[in-house]
Amino acid sequence: MSQATFGDDDELFGEAASEMRADVESSLEDGWAALPDANEIWETDADNVLGVLNGLKTALDAGDAEDHLRDAKKWYTMGQRADAFEDAEDLEDEIADLEDAIADIAEAGEQVGDLTSTIPGLRGTLESAGPAEDEDGDDEEEAAETADADGDAEADADDDAEDAEDDE
Repeated sequence: MSQATFGDDDELFGEAASEMRADVESSLEDGWAALPDANEIWETDADNVLGVLNGLKTALDAGDAEDHLRDAKKWYTMGQRADAFEDAEDLEDEIADLEDAIADIAEAGEQVGDLTSTIPGLRGTLESAGPAEDEDGDDEEEAAETADADGDAEADADDDAEDAEDDE
């Protein structure tokens, strides 16, 4: 090979290294853009807790961010192994930051998923807890109040009967 070919190869390698860095940066930018918007996980239009949790679970989807992160890591690894980057510490830090953000979103999604499956059961438990309902649908407390009122009426009737006997 001629000397001119080697000179062109260095230029081509430099160009390829710049393109690899641009690919990593572009993939990272796309990854950040694919994450849920902060307002999507903060605001809700739901009418109850289960609606809030379902909405939050849907919002906590990293979407294509994982694919973009994978592309960034792929091009970064290739560039590192080829020793194509002069200073790639910023890329490595941003890859780690995006990876952490995706992991946090995934963990929050799992926690919300657990709550989403737990809350309906908890509601059922709380609804069935407490005094048992009688046949008329009144609970024991209402039945006791009714019994007290009936007892007072009977006592009043007894008092009235005693008063009537005394009057005779």
